[in-house]
Amino acid sequence: MPRYSVSDLNRSIGSLLERGFAPRFLLEATVSRPQLKKGHLWMTLLDETASISAVVWASALPRLSFTPADGDGVIVVGKLNFWGARASLCVQALDIRPSLSSVLRQFERVRERLEGSGLFDPSSKRPLPEFPTVIALLTSSPSSALADMLRTAAERWPATKILVGPIPVQGAVQTSICTALELVGQAAGRLGIEAVVLARGGGSREDLAVFDSEEVALTLGALNLPVVTGLGHEDDTTIADLVADYRAATPTAAIVALLPDQRTLRQELRQRQELLRQTLRWRVDLEQQQLVVQRQRLQQHHPQALLQRYRTQLQQRRQLLEALSPRQLLKRGFCLVRGEAGQLLRSIEQVEVGQSLRVQWLDGTADVRVLERRHEHPDP
Repeated sequence: MPRYSVSDLNRSIGSLLERGFAPRFLLEATVSRPQLKKGHLWMTLLDETASISAVVWASALPRLSFTPADGDGVIVVGKLNFWGARASLCVQALDIRPSLSSVLRQFERVRERLEGSGLFDPSSKRPLPEFPTVIALLTSSPSSALADMLRTAAERWPATKILVGPIPVQGAVQTSICTALELVGQAAGRLGIEAVVLARGGGSREDLAVFDSEEVALTLGALNLPVVTGLGHEDDTTIADLVADYRAATPTAAIVALLPDQRTLRQELRQRQELLRQTLRWRVDLEQQQLVVQRQRLQQHHPQALLQRYRTQLQQRRQLLEALSPRQLLKRGFCLVRGEAGQLLRSIEQVEVGQSLRVQWLDGTADVRVLERRHEHPDP
C-alpha cells in the first residue's frame, strides 16, 4: 500500500482536485451567516442536505454587484480552494448573483411596502405625449438594445430628438440610476424633455433585480415626466414596470409605444386626402346640380318665358271657350230659338201658339210664328 506523510497526503488530495475539477463553476445555494473577518466576507453555502464554506477575498469585494444577506438565494461564480496544511476545502467566490427565488422574494417585499403609496394605481398614470419633440433615453451604452431603439426611432419618427443618458443596468447600481433620473427631471424644462424611457436589454430575471429597488421606484414616482419602461423580456415584470406610466415588453417596444409611426400616419393622411377629395367632388357636384336647378328656375321666370307661358294659357282658354261656344253647335246644324224678348227657349212649354220667335242659324236668323205646338216624349 502507498505510504504518505500528512503533508504528502494533503498535497496529493490538492493535486487530484486541481486535475479533476473545473477551474470555474456555478454553484446555486442559500447563504447562511455571512460575516466580515479581516476584510474578507465569509459565509456558509447550503442546500437541503449539505453545506460548504465560502469566502470572498477583500480584493474582490468592491467588484461584487450583489452583497448577500442571511437566507438569500444566490448563484456563485467560484472555484475550489484547498489548503494543504489543514486539509481544508472552501469555495472562493469570484462573483455572487441573486438567484431567482431571492429576486422574487425581494420583488414581493418591495411591492407590499409600496402597495399603499398609490404608485401602482392605474388612475395615477400619466398620458404619453402624442408627438414628442424631445425624449430622454436611459440605458446602458453602448449596447445592442440602445442600437435597436435608436434605429427604431429613426424609422418611426425621426423628428423626435433623443437624448441618451448612459446608466449601469445590473448590480447594486440603484443610486446611479436614481441620480440619472433626478438629473433628467431637473433638466426637463430647459431641454424640452417630454418623456423618459428606462430600458435594459435581455437577460435573466436575476439581472433585473436592481429595477426592483424601492429607491428606484420612489424616484420614478417623484419624476414630473411620463415614464416608459422596457426592461428585459415580455415575461419579466419589475417594480419599476409597476410604477411606470407605460410598461413595454421590450426596449424596442418602448420606443414603438412612445413614438408615432410615420408610415402609418402617411397612410392615414393619404386616406384623409382621398376622403377630402371625394367630399369636395361630391360638394362641387351638388353645387353644380343646384346651379342647374337655379338656372332652370331663372329661365322659367324670364319675361319671355312668362309671356310664352301666358300666351299658351290664353290659347288653351280660348280653345276651351271655343269648344264651349254655342257656335260649335250651330256649326253642327243645330239652331237657337229665342222668344220675343230675346230669351233663349229651352222647352216647348215656353212656346205659345201664335207667338213670334226668332230662330238663329250659323249664318243668319229668321222670324217665325208658331202655328201649332206638339209635345214629343223622349224614348225611355
